[in-house]
Amino acid sequence: MGRNAPIPSPKTAKGRGKGANRGAKQRFQKGGERRKPAAGRPGGDNVLLYGIHPVEAALRNFDRPVHRLIATPNASQRLQEAIEQRKIPVETAPPKQLDKLVGPDAVHQGVILEAGPLPERSLDEIDGSDLVLVLDQLTDPHNVGALLRSAAAFGAGAVIMQERHSPPLNGTLAKSASGGLDLVPVIFVGNLAQSLQAIRKKGFWLVGLAEQGATALEGETPPSSVALVLGAEGKGLRQLTRETCDQLCRISTEDSLASLNVSNAGAIALHWARSATKRT
Repeated sequence: MGRNAPIPSPKTAKGRGKGANRGAKQRFQKGGERRKPAAGRPGGDNVLLYGIHPVEAALRNFDRPVHRLIATPNASQRLQEAIEQRKIPVETAPPKQLDKLVGPDAVHQGVILEAGPLPERSLDEIDGSDLVLVLDQLTDPHNVGALLRSAAAFGAGAVIMQERHSPPLNGTLAKSASGGLDLVPVIFVGNLAQSLQAIRKKGFWLVGLAEQGATALEGETPPSSVALVLGAEGKGLRQLTRETCDQLCRISTEDSLASLNVSNAGAIALHWARSATKRT
């Protein structure tokens, strides 16, 4: 069963066949000119969220439509307060039934929520924030999810990424984000370079992370508002993105460790930026 397909009834989940995943795939609208948004994005399909923290965060996010909740008695008890706040009925099911819905490798912790996509957001929503994270064509859902988790931990006002070349906001990403997907606003933009310029006009200092950065991040003291810009694993920041940033910085490491995973680098940079903004 595809992870982004609508939740089937427990009585009919078995034997659905190969067509069960078709609704979760990206489809082109009539005329073939505009592709339907990926699952979980504004205008996209519903998603299956699983795991205690992602489901609890989604239930507490009243901007997120919720449609159906299936849980074991133990998980239902752990989420009792959030369930009561959202006034959503719980369908009780054994763990093996949940395995059939999201696959045996998904760590669902006894709960699955069918939820609607997050609302559309704009760059105007970062007004008043002093820290945002910008992702330049990061497509791995685990890395993006981990970055969302760090963004929530360090109080980032938003995570900004392109409409294209970014992952669907599905259950895999939400599980890696451990609730961060519903705590930090996600803003999709068309042209990243133009959006970076708009962010600069709002008073943010654009700091791009690059191994070849001229200065060490830990040696810099940022102004009051910082936008951290991270590139894709392996490729790094694109040339135009580099040129648009106010400064390129590297994270110093020992010779035995030449580079960091992008999600680890992002967590370090977010901690640096939050610590610096607290001092100003």
